[in-house]
Amino acid sequence: MKEEFEKMVAVGKLERQHIDPLVQLTTSGFCTHRSWGFGKITTVDTVFARFTIDFQSKAGHTMDLNFAAESLKPIPKNHILARKASDLEGLRQTAALHHLDLIKIVLESYGGEATVDQIQQVLVPDVIADDWKKWWEAAKRELKKDGHFQVPLKKTDPIIYQAKEVALQDRLLDEFRAVKGLKARIVAAGELLKNAADLADKQSAATEIIAALNVEIATHQRTQPAVALEAIFIRDDIRAVAELPATEGELTAAAIWSQDVKLGQILELMPAAKHRRTLDSFKATHPERWPEIVQNTLNMVSARVCRECAQLLIHEGKIDVLKDALARLISQHQASSELLLWLAKERSDAFADILGPEVFRAMLSAMERDQFNEKKSNRLRDFILDDQQLLVELIGSADLEIIKDLTRALQLSPCFDDMDKRSLLARIVKSYPAVQSLISGDQTKQETNLIVSWESLERRKEEYTALVQKKIPANSKEIAIARSYGDLRENHEYKAAKEQQKLLMRRKSELENELVRARGTDFANAKTDAVSVGTEVNVTDLIANHSETFTLLGAWDSAPEKGVISYLTPVAQSLLNRKTGEEVEFEMDGVKKRYRIDAIAAYKTVSAG
Repeated sequence: MKEEFEKMVAVGKLERQHIDPLVQLTTSGFCTHRSWGFGKITTVDTVFARFTIDFQSKAGHTMDLNFAAESLKPIPKNHILARKASDLEGLRQTAALHHLDLIKIVLESYGGEATVDQIQQVLVPDVIADDWKKWWEAAKRELKKDGHFQVPLKKTDPIIYQAKEVALQDRLLDEFRAVKGLKARIVAAGELLKNAADLADKQSAATEIIAALNVEIATHQRTQPAVALEAIFIRDDIRAVAELPATEGELTAAAIWSQDVKLGQILELMPAAKHRRTLDSFKATHPERWPEIVQNTLNMVSARVCRECAQLLIHEGKIDVLKDALARLISQHQASSELLLWLAKERSDAFADILGPEVFRAMLSAMERDQFNEKKSNRLRDFILDDQQLLVELIGSADLEIIKDLTRALQLSPCFDDMDKRSLLARIVKSYPAVQSLISGDQTKQETNLIVSWESLERRKEEYTALVQKKIPANSKEIAIARSYGDLRENHEYKAAKEQQKLLMRRKSELENELVRARGTDFANAKTDAVSVGTEVNVTDLIANHSETFTLLGAWDSAPEKGVISYLTPVAQSLLNRKTGEEVEFEMDGVKKRYRIDAIAAYKTVSAG
């Protein structure tokens, strides 16, 4: 093509300085444009002095040769972009069978180095359409073992391909020597620990690493005790893998804990994976005092650290210590929002005797305290809003008056905006309709009071007493026994007992709602100038043409065979306040009824069911 371009220069179609760039473009057949990206040159028209190029977003695009020489960058045929255009299926096979060959192609396409994000961007989804994460994990393991690749400790740093092979042990030691700061050295030492099985001489490598760590541990033990402790852990792990003896005079975990350090502060600075080991080392250093210190730490750390502290106490048979600490902090409204967040997430049956309405009160108090601390997050508030069952479960065993009190507290709380309050209040109302009037403010006399006979009131009270003193405690014992059988997921006795608990608690709530509204009476002195509660009414069914007698008594009175009905029934409601001679119409069970009131008399003693 160079001769053709020379001829075009001679006739004035092309500028001479463009010959070499155009030769490179036509030789490779691929290019990139800063705006249109990768393109494939499909034709070279020397008559009209133009290229035809298939860009990713502009297929069949024509471009003047002079302009192309200045605006296009040639792409070699072995470049990953060119390979994707010319041999995509071949790349896919390479991806499946030879991870490192594919990565080498990518790195060489970008000057010998590329970040993980750059590699993913160029390969997904064209070359690797399935699980990139799984593919990359497998490739990364191979990269670390291959001596031609430098894999950085930071994901944002580039992976480098080098023609000269360097042994794994040399590379890992070079990385360790190169990094600055104990924190970075811990990461580098961790890489060596992961690859210890593949090292040529792990004892010599371990000896060098341990010596360097010991120097820095000594300089960090007072200024950065958490980092020093983490370094001690990695040092001890490397020594164990290399089967080396302890170095005389080196600092141990006990040396860190013997200083004036706070357990909670150390835990918060440690990686989550090291929390349990940190607690175990603290426990070993303070075999007598650790339970007290750990329980005191609960209220000063994040939810994730709370979880580790609680698990240690439970594992060591100190669950009573844990529950006592929780109960005290909750009852005194001193529990932190993070501690309560952990408890809300945990919500296991082991804490069933603690998880009650008082926990929600403590949550409101904790969130109100946090409002004055800008560093505190709203994680507890967000969890309460997101977990649809939390609030309902916490107030499930509460008396109606307590639930009403909690409802008022929620309404007055500054922790939630109006929309969120309405959402939470709706959850309460769904389980406890009796609080609806408290929320809406629409409370009629009928909603407030129920007229009941003394006999029916006594029966309801007896039912409530039996429920609270016998049935619910018996059910709690059944739950405890069923829980002791093991795996709760397959424990049918446990599930049945929990379902029964829901039914009992629902009935308890219903009875409390009814009893608080109930007003007992013997129906003496009922007015008879119109139908009222406590009157006996003679009527004629005008459709069926026969007479009936109804005695309108209390809300819980019913003896249909004797004509006794509750004043809340549709029949009674249609008759109330009507006088002798009046006619009434109403529907009952979908059937239209029409009665004429013939006589009204005061109630005479009738046995009500």
